[in-house]
Amino acid sequence: MPSYELVCILNASLSEDDFSRVLGKVNDLVTKFGGTVSETTQWGKRRFAYPINKQAEGNYVFEKVQINQTALKELDANLKLSDDVIRYLFIRENS
Repeated sequence: MPSYELVCILNASLSEDDFSRVLGKVNDLVTKFGGTVSETTQWGKRRFAYPINKQAEGNYVFEKVQINQTALKELDANLKLSDDVIRYLFIRENS
C-alpha cells in the first residue's frame, strides 16, 4: 500500500475539543477507507502569508498515512467538504 504525507491546515478558531474531534474525524476517514495512520505531528498555530477564507492563521497537522489510490480519492472528496479543514496536501513518498 502506498505511503503518503498529509498536511492539513485546520481552522485556528477551533477549541481544543473541536480540534481533537476534527483530527479524529480525519483519522477515522483514513481507517474507514482501509488505510492506516503511522505518525501524527501537530505543528501548532501558524500565521499565513496571506488571508485564506478571511482567516489569518491556522492549526497545522502533519501525518504519515498508508492508503490505496481509490481510497485516497474518497478521502480527498471528504476533506474538500469539511468546513474545518482550510487546506490540505497529499505527497506520495518514494519507496
